[in-house]
Amino acid sequence: MPGSGRTLDGMSERTVALVTGANKGIGFEIAAGLGALGWRVGVGARDDTRRGTAVEKLRAAGVDAFGVPLDVTDDASVAAAARLVGAQEGGLDVLVNNAAITGGAPQEPSLVDPEVVRAVVDTNVVGVLRVTNAMLPLLRRSASPRIVNMSSSVGSLTLQSGGGDTGPISGAYAPSKSFLTALTVQYAKELRGTGILVNAGCPGFVATDLNGHRGTRTPEQGAAIAIRLATLPADGPSGGIFSDSGVVPW
Repeated sequence: MPGSGRTLDGMSERTVALVTGANKGIGFEIAAGLGALGWRVGVGARDDTRRGTAVEKLRAAGVDAFGVPLDVTDDASVAAAARLVGAQEGGLDVLVNNAAITGGAPQEPSLVDPEVVRAVVDTNVVGVLRVTNAMLPLLRRSASPRIVNMSSSVGSLTLQSGGGDTGPISGAYAPSKSFLTALTVQYAKELRGTGILVNAGCPGFVATDLNGHRGTRTPEQGAAIAIRLATLPADGPSGGIFSDSGVVPW
């Protein structure tokens, strides 16, 4: 399990994590799970009220939580979030890029609105790029930095082309997760040798707002893979795509 190992101007060596889209669903449970380890957890969310409510609930459960105003689609918001975490915490040990949207229906490639595709990619892929790049200087201060990108097995080209059960036809959401996985691998290649481990986690079909709560898994179950990847040892994998069952084929 990583520890921060930071001593910056007398600041605590306690492990600090930031979870985007943490005001509800899987993101909230990731924050709760990391907080249960004794970590200090930043709740990244763009809605002030929902963020505040999430922080209150986590604190009531004993989690050392703090709010981070964060809209992953807005450059200024992301930059401000990085400044806040840097000034307040002195660094960052774990980043979980969880914020995502589906884009709604229809999503058949012949029917989906190109602007919907653009919006989904801006949140699910470019948003991860924005946040990760803004937080990298803080992560480099950590002795055991970890980045977890929440992907999905519906983005698996192997599973999609193999005729398995990968959900409805999707011209926006599923391809965005394929893109995110590819980006994860490129980050791992770039950061090889730095100690920063970068992996993608697939939570499974979780009952959340994204699917109208039709999922068959609980948010707690979906959060488990992110918590495992956030706590990898120094010799853990990087550039991998994992679910609770193991490596996801791509």
